[in-house]
Formats: sequence, C-alpha cells, structure tokens
Amino acid sequence: MTAGHEPLRIGRIPYINCYPVYGAIDRGLVPLNGTLETGVPSALNARMAAGALDISVVSAVEYARDAERYLLLPDLAISCDGPVQSVMLFSRTPATALAGKRVLVSRSSMTSVELLTLLFQHVWRCSPEFVPGDAEVGDLSHFAAEAHDARLVIGDAALLLQAQRARREGPLGALYPHAYDLGGEWRAWTGLPFVFAVWVAQRTTPVRAALDAHASLIASRDWGLAHLDTLAAQAAVATGVAREVCDAYLSGLDYRLSYPHLAGLTEFFRRLVLTGRVPDGRLAFLPAA
Repeated sequence: MTAGHEPLRIGRIPYINCYPVYGAIDRGLVPLNGTLETGVPSALNARMAAGALDISVVSAVEYARDAERYLLLPDLAISCDGPVQSVMLFSRTPATALAGKRVLVSRSSMTSVELLTLLFQHVWRCSPEFVPGDAEVGDLSHFAAEAHDARLVIGDAALLLQAQRARREGPLGALYPHAYDLGGEWRAWTGLPFVFAVWVAQRTTPVRAALDAHASLIASRDWGLAHLDTLAAQAAVATGVAREVCDAYLSGLDYRLSYPHLAGLTEFFRRLVLTGRVPDGRLAFLPAA
C-alpha cells in the first residue's frame, strides 16, 4: 500500500477480454494497491462519473464524454485491428436494408452503440430505430418472439453465438443470416485499429497511488500476454466456448495503446465530435511522478 493513501477502488469488466490484464493480479502474482470492483461497462462508466471508483477500465466514449474528469493510463487499452469477434450485429436482413427497422442495442456498452451509429450513417447509409435491449444474452430461445430486425450482441455472449454460428448450431443462422463484426467494419472503413475501452484515473486520484496501480496493471497485462494459453483455458471453462476459439480471440486483441491505436481512437472521437455526440476535447495522460 502506498504510504498515506487508502487502497484505491479499481473497476474491472467481467468479460473474458479482461483476463489478460487482471490474470496475474487474480493469481496473487502481481500486488495491487486497491480493491477490484466488477461491473459491466455501463455500470463502471456510471461509477467513475459519480466518483465512486478511483481507477477503472471504461468505454472509450466515457472518456470522450467527460475528458476533463479523467486521465488516461498510458499503454493500456482493449482494441483490435480488424475483426474483434465480441461486438457483433446480427441481422435478419442486410444492414443496408435496415432503414426504419428496429435494432436492439446494448444498454451496457456506450462505445459499441456509438460505433454502430457511425457505421449506419457512413457505411450502410440508413437510419434504423435503435431500441435498448440486452446485449449479453447467450440464449436464443426467446429471440424469435421479440419485435426486432437486428440486434447488437457484445462480450462473451457474442463470442459464444459466433462459435455456434460457425458450427451451425441452434437457431442463429435461421434467425440472423447476416452478421457484422464491428471491429472489422471499422477497419474496412477507416484502415485504422479500433479502441473499445481504455483505463482511466480520476484527476483527483493521488498521482503516486495511481502510478503504482498503473504499474501493477501493466505488469499483470504483460504476464497475461505471455500466458494466453492458460487464460484461454480459463475462458473456455467460463464461457463454454472451445479453448482454441478463446485462444484465437484473446490473441486477436491488443492491450496496448500504440500510435496506430491512438490514431484510431482520435479518429473515432473526431467523428463523434462532428456529429455533436461528444464535446471537443483532448487526450490527457497520467503524468510521471
């Protein structure tokens, strides 16, 4: 524990895409000056906005929405440079034919919904009706009764449904013959990586304590990237998805925040600013002690 400071309240997402960042901390291999508090992205966003957490992974849009409140933790993000596999639009018709149709969107992920909005505006060039829905449902038994034409599915549920689709199991193919990977769609449109989530600290968090927590998260991330096979086996047990699928999924994500990732992040923010969906701002990082 950093002298003079209470343990930090640090947020984590329960999805398996966070395993590489928290795996060594969970196993006691890397110490952390803080208590981990789990929630879906929207819950963590709300808790950070209310000051109820000191540091957390949040939707990229949450940072853009209130950049004056937060400092980005350097070199730490959840991103992809192509298909992400866990942020999917499943549709009964081609996306270009969804004008005026009902699309169920996540209550849990601001970034995924904003990305979907941009894709409809600029790539598919139509305006559906977005309806808040459950984006983490892995059971399709009740889907046919719902009044919708497409739905956004995120997280572990999207990975599970993709695996079922690949094996042609269950009603997914009949219900939704069209599937769009939002990470892949962004890459095809812009040529850039996409950053779904970032780690941020409150600007009021003591710098020394925040730096210590950041160092622990980076050390745990580095351990995780060196032990993806171990984490994939854990993910397979948690999700019911085959270990090799989990391995390919985790290996396809990037947990750093390099220049290309920053280019993708700022391009996403720029487009949101142009449409008035977030205020204009700047990237500000946790300073060195």
